[in-house]
Amino acid sequence: MAIGDIHGRVDLLRELDGLIEAQCSGWPVVFLGDYIDRGEQSREVLELLMSVSAESTPSVTCLMGNHERMLLEFLNDPAAYGPRWLRNGGLQALASFGVAMPRGDSKDPAVFENLRDRLSDAMGDRAIAWLRTLPLTWRSGNVWAVHAGADPALPMIEQTEDVLLWGHSAFRKTLRTDGQWVVHGHTIVDAAQIEGGRIALDTGAYATGRLSAAGISADGVDFMRTGAT
Repeated sequence: MAIGDIHGRVDLLRELDGLIEAQCSGWPVVFLGDYIDRGEQSREVLELLMSVSAESTPSVTCLMGNHERMLLEFLNDPAAYGPRWLRNGGLQALASFGVAMPRGDSKDPAVFENLRDRLSDAMGDRAIAWLRTLPLTWRSGNVWAVHAGADPALPMIEQTEDVLLWGHSAFRKTLRTDGQWVVHGHTIVDAAQIEGGRIALDTGAYATGRLSAAGISADGVDFMRTGAT
């Protein structure tokens, strides 16, 4: 079972969990990254995922997304990476941890360092350490789960971190020829879809209210989503 980008919507995550429990109870689960930013409940999403990934049987795997990477880059070098993260939904993540933007010159490195320090305190060492250890890929047979995509010209074991987190220009245009399937998020689609060796699951949950998942087995792929009628 693979689950698309959540982006701070713990309400949808709980709703989808109920659908999965009813239809695919006992399946291993892999989350495709982008748990934070844009939606209003980044903290609640992380708390829930941290608890289930540590305790669940069968396994629950949480992959790194580019938004988790942007947050970690901000924590490592706030002046260099803070503006980009904040432009891409970081403000909502800050608010979910009760951290307000400080007053002052937004170009002053000290402003971003202060912001980083307050966010680090609010998140706590456990959550930050959990984010730092998120894997980039998950595999079962010929199905690979990644966040953003893969270079269709390279074997899956040779993909770079940048491509796995941010995608590749040929990914959605070129059919894989090695028999491997890639299930991914990152790029918003109107509805979860299968095409050319790809299974796309980012349906823009933070904006649409549709959080999508795919049950993948030898019998085929079954989609489910929140808000379905």
